[in-house]
Order: sequence, then C-alpha cells, then structure tokens
Amino acid sequence: MTDPTDTAGKTGGPLAPGAARGRSRDGGLSAVLGDLRAVDGALYAAVAATPTPTLDRALRRLSHAADHSKLSLGIAAALASAGARPRRAAVVGLGAVAVTSAAANLLGKRLVRRARPDREGARVTVDRYVPMPASASFPSGHTACAVAFATAVGVVLPVAAVPLGALAGAVGYSRVHTGVHYPGDVAAGAVLGIAGAAAALAAAAASPVPGVRSVYAPPRAPAAPHG
Repeated sequence: MTDPTDTAGKTGGPLAPGAARGRSRDGGLSAVLGDLRAVDGALYAAVAATPTPTLDRALRRLSHAADHSKLSLGIAAALASAGARPRRAAVVGLGAVAVTSAAANLLGKRLVRRARPDREGARVTVDRYVPMPASASFPSGHTACAVAFATAVGVVLPVAAVPLGALAGAVGYSRVHTGVHYPGDVAAGAVLGIAGAAAALAAAAASPVPGVRSVYAPPRAPAAPHG
C-alpha cells in the first residue's frame, strides 16, 4: 500500500491537506452558485405564475421602448432642450449608456454565456411576450443601460434622480415579466449600470471641456435683491 507521506514526513498527493482544502472550497462555491441559481429560477417561476393582466400590456410596451436605449435617448433629447445643466446631464447620461452597453454586450454576455430562460416551460402568458433576444442572458443589457442613464443623470441633475430611478427599476422588472431574463440577470445589470455611470461621471469630471467638466457644479442660487 502506498504511503501518502514522503520520506521527509510531508503529506503529498491527492490526500494532501492543501488539495483537500481546495476541493472543499470548490465544492462550497459550487453549492452556493447552485443555491443562487435555484433561487433565481424560483423567482422567475413566481413572476411567470402570477397573473397580472392589467400590467402585461404596459410592461411589454415599456420593455420594447427600452430596446437599444430608445427610451433613454428620447429623455436625453428632452433634457438637451431644457437648459445648460440638463444638457450636461444628458451628455453624461448617454456617455454612461455607451460605456455600460459595451461592457454588457462585449464582455459580460460573452464571458458568462448564460442561456435564456425557458419561457414556454415556465408558462409565461403569451400576452407578455416580446421577441426573445439571441444574445446571452447575463447580464440584462436593458437594465444596465437604464440604470446607468438614471444614475449619471441623477447625479448631475438631482431633481431627475427619483423618476428616472423608478423608470429604470420598471425596465428591469419588465425584462423578467416578459420572460426574457432571470431576476439575477437584472440584478447584475443594475450593478453594472451603476459602475458604468461612475466611470462616465469620473471621465466627465476630468474632461478638458469646461461645459462637461462642470457637471458637479451646484446650480446657481438666485441673486439676492438689492436694497
């Protein structure tokens, strides 16, 4: 019988403590990931099984409106016509969308390659259907870009933070409601969106263009009356 202890008294081979610890860590990580996938699938199934006929049409339209960030582009156009500070907010918001979209589609989806949910198997009602994208499921690009835009614009233009944040949350939920994403995809997209917004804001603060660099400047207070 082979002794796992060598002549120096050191344990080696497959029974080495380091190897055992490595296997234990790998097994623990696999178990955690398995639990997360199970919770993710259960949440997806719960949304699919909950009848919401009054919301189906509105959420389907919202999900479609967020395709290719059309919703953010429309809001940015409106902001651009509303004055200097809203215009700066729009520029930084669109920069955040560009950074985040590239990270989600060129990195995230290609690295993780998670399959899309089985919408038919989960019995998602066809009234909720939007076209099932051909790209990987993780992360949600719609959510990432909506959150990036809302976060960046909200920092530059605080009055817009709450409504845009609520809209981004609704976009994220709509992607689960329509059956094209798991909740975990949406959560990861939101985190990525915040990171993309932070990158865009940092770039704007360091920009040599004065109009862009001043995104953090507080709005001017009205002049005090004389006399």
